[in-house]
Amino acid sequence: FASDAKAREFVEMWLWPNGPVCPRCQSNDPERVYRMTGKSTRPGLCNCKDCRRQFTVTVGTIFEDSHIPLRKWLVAWFLMCSSKKGMSSLQMQRILDLGSYRTALFMTHRIRHALKVEAFDGKLTGTVEVDECYFGPKTHGKGFRRSSKSAVVALVERQTGTRRSVVLDEIVTGRNLKQAVRDHVADGATVNTDEHPGYNGLGGEYRHKSVRHAKVEGKREHHRTEADGEVVTTNYAESSFSLLRRGVIGTFHNISRKHLGLYVAEFDFRWNQRKVTDGDRTVAALKRAPGKRLTYRAIKGAK
Repeated sequence: FASDAKAREFVEMWLWPNGPVCPRCQSNDPERVYRMTGKSTRPGLCNCKDCRRQFTVTVGTIFEDSHIPLRKWLVAWFLMCSSKKGMSSLQMQRILDLGSYRTALFMTHRIRHALKVEAFDGKLTGTVEVDECYFGPKTHGKGFRRSSKSAVVALVERQTGTRRSVVLDEIVTGRNLKQAVRDHVADGATVNTDEHPGYNGLGGEYRHKSVRHAKVEGKREHHRTEADGEVVTTNYAESSFSLLRRGVIGTFHNISRKHLGLYVAEFDFRWNQRKVTDGDRTVAALKRAPGKRLTYRAIKGAK
């Protein structure tokens, strides 16, 4: 965008398709909500007669109270939505010529916060693949201490490819693994997992089928139920983790436990929007900006 005015028009086109909407009272009556004019009026300023407040399109969104030009914000949105393995804050700082790493980090975290889904609509149905992955510091010596790592559970609906991820805040147990499945998968669905013992006990609520990776079994035909010809595999869930792993290793190098949920939300969004163009994916992301606010103090105190 050549100017912030052009960038603001673009944001208004997608967030206000039917004209200005007051972010406080949600009024969009053209007779009550109108654009202000005049030489001394700030560009894009609107007024609401119902709540008697002035606002712009950035009020009530992640853009609010930001000193970064709006045209740079939109470039950042596009870069994060089009980079399959993520975009580091240092790289964002260099591309956009931002003043500091802190500014770039705050900017990227606000975008990730907007992409995060707080409440999902409905539960996954059909055949759902479930797998877990671990992120954290390297362990040395003999054995593997997963207690020092953060676990992410991915649930992928095979028919639609929709993915949801759950970050576990504690050591992985059968209780929290099964609870993640119950929270996001509809009763009676088919659940494919690996041989992790934490999934034992799901058979009473779901059609639970497991893949025996210990026997180098990536996928197999399941013959213990009716002859439906369905392949038992967790390959979709595992492949959805591959980009996140590559992002951690090659782009971010390390992700703290307290911010892992934001990064996972970013990768989930790109995965679920992988079949559209980069431009359409960016527009879909922009539509999530309203109603999301994130302060730097909240980031520093996140757990």
